[in-house]
Amino acid sequence: MSALAQGETVTPQRQAAAADAGKAAHRRLTRWIWAGRAILAVAVVGGWQWFTEEGWVDKFFFGQPSEIWNSLVKLFTEGTAFGTIWENLWVTMQEAILGFLLGTLVGVVLGILLGSNKYLSAVVGPYIRIVNSIPRIVLGSIFIVAFGLGVFPKVLLAAVLVFFVVFFNAFQGVREVDQNLVANVRVLGATPVQVAIHVTIPSAMTWIIASLHTAFGFAIIGALVAEVLGAQQGVGLIISQAQGTFDPNTVFACMVIIAVITLGAEYLISLLEHSVLKWRPPNRSESQAI
Repeated sequence: MSALAQGETVTPQRQAAAADAGKAAHRRLTRWIWAGRAILAVAVVGGWQWFTEEGWVDKFFFGQPSEIWNSLVKLFTEGTAFGTIWENLWVTMQEAILGFLLGTLVGVVLGILLGSNKYLSAVVGPYIRIVNSIPRIVLGSIFIVAFGLGVFPKVLLAAVLVFFVVFFNAFQGVREVDQNLVANVRVLGATPVQVAIHVTIPSAMTWIIASLHTAFGFAIIGALVAEVLGAQQGVGLIISQAQGTFDPNTVFACMVIIAVITLGAEYLISLLEHSVLKWRPPNRSESQAI
């Protein structure tokens, strides 16, 4: 039975003790989670290495962790036929970041505009769904043919992949805005622009920010796919060359590099989310997340 139920007074000392106990429990949970993650990583990588050494898995097709590490070292020390790994990584990141920014901007603007205007949504909606149904690799080929092997077609393909993720979230976020709140603000004399700035966009921001976590990964995918289709530099070109020479270890090494970059971007987007959405109370999943 709690102290309140017994009529006892909850003193500041007891509150501090309860807070310390909660922090200690959270630290223990965090340690166990990281231990579980480490065990899982060791089991996967160690099992992969063991299976390939025993011949149960053919390392010619699936690579081997130790050889992947050697490929990583070689990429960073000897470079590639297309320049250093840093030069190629910068090209890919430039394409992905520009595509991410362009796709996010257009997706947010059109999502809010169409979500707020039912007539425009009815007119433009079918065309957006048609373009969304086109396989992205086909769009990439069209962009390469139309604009050459430079950076621009890669940025376009990355932007297209990002656009649809952000657009549909922004669109749905606007549709989820409390219409009673919008009506009350309009009664008070707010203009459509003021309604958008002070009500619609802040309310939809949760949806928009949530889409950015997925969108950056799609930006990386768009840049890599476009580079595989045709490029002069980039990580995708390194992967394409390794594929042509049956070198799975270099392919996996490039995947590891991209995974590290993507995790870093995910962390930065999480910081942005916490900064922009300070006003929002944490939901159940976020309060339990590590």
